[in-house]
Amino acid sequence: MKIEDEIKQRSFVDNYQKAYINLVFTAGWLQLQQSAQFKEYNLTSPQFNILRILRGQHPKPSTVNMLIERMLDKTSNASRIVDKLEAKALVTRKVCPSNRRAVDIRITEQGLALLTQLDQILSSQQLGLGNLTSEEAAQLSNLLDKIRD
Repeated sequence: MKIEDEIKQRSFVDNYQKAYINLVFTAGWLQLQQSAQFKEYNLTSPQFNILRILRGQHPKPSTVNMLIERMLDKTSNASRIVDKLEAKALVTRKVCPSNRRAVDIRITEQGLALLTQLDQILSSQQLGLGNLTSEEAAQLSNLLDKIRD
């Protein structure tokens, strides 16, 4: 569906405004789709993001600062998210033996199993991106990178 129909707006100042509005709208739409997927697993998008970061580090530990650097949503409170994941037994947190001021955070086997399950679901649905060819997806990614340059 075209952005004009989605937001009931027939005209835009220019193509830049239309592209910006479309990008913001689509980002919100994608987040809603993803949130709906995670709801039945009692997981939020930022929690999923932290679990994926920790899986990438596995079996090495991570710190809260490293999580903050790598998170997609820089406004999220990483410490609070780790608290919630720890309460769900998806991560562990232990004082670092070599630096008692640092805390090592690791994903648990239960966290890894949950991610494996979610990977299968997300890859089969692709949340709208499956409407693109591989070449179009690469082009979109390149254009998004160009916006941030």
